[in-house]
Amino acid sequence: MKRRVENDIQIIKSGHQPRNRLLIVTATLGIVRVEWAGARFGQVIPCNWSLGQQWYGPNMVIPMSYLVADAQNVGVQCAIEGDYEWLFLLEDDVILPPDCFLKLNEYMRSKQVPIVSGLYYTKSEPAEPVLYRGSGTSYYADWKRGDKVWVDGCPTGCLLIHRSILDVVHKEAPEYKTIDGVTRKQVFVTAAEVFMDPQTQQYSSACGTSDLVFCRNVIKNSVLAKAGWKKLAKKQYPFLVDTTLFCGHIDLTSGKVFPLR
Repeated sequence: MKRRVENDIQIIKSGHQPRNRLLIVTATLGIVRVEWAGARFGQVIPCNWSLGQQWYGPNMVIPMSYLVADAQNVGVQCAIEGDYEWLFLLEDDVILPPDCFLKLNEYMRSKQVPIVSGLYYTKSEPAEPVLYRGSGTSYYADWKRGDKVWVDGCPTGCLLIHRSILDVVHKEAPEYKTIDGVTRKQVFVTAAEVFMDPQTQQYSSACGTSDLVFCRNVIKNSVLAKAGWKKLAKKQYPFLVDTTLFCGHIDLTSGKVFPLR
């Protein structure tokens, strides 16, 4: 306990530090649309919630001008070093519903599901929901708004991840250097590969996004079981998409929000 006197007023500090409950990470090039800012800073905040509201502060990290996967790795490292209980990945083109934090708070309180995603659509017309069951099978369509859908592939634009998952993937990930020359763990990987077909002897390439690679690696490397989520590890589709967390996906140039209908 610390005591000090200011202007004849005695201030007594307990020395207790606020709980590091949630870290918000937003990868950006430095420019966001007003629609995104309005949705982000207009959130209804649960009472007694550990969350900073400032741009640069102890509860918000904004990796700027990185590739998406590199920015996500910066965020994971900050969550590990800051001893945060949860990490929330929010991309700079995903517009949150106003009650997003209220709903995330329930998942954080119950601690029943370690990886929860909101729902948003591709920037296309027609737009497609970004939730998947199986590789190469297009999007999963057997659901309706309001459902909680179990999948094996979900996006990272609005994604809540428990610390136990981060501990395992961070420990097992290889080291690499990001564009700023700092050595970090490669938890998220930009999906770009070149390989040779042994039958045709021809080179082919494959590309994709870091979110599906992350989901695939969590399943492939038995991360859920290692992190103590053994019941979920047995599920064919272990990641939850809460479709009540319905987000807009905004084109940063035109301002169009998908889905258009």
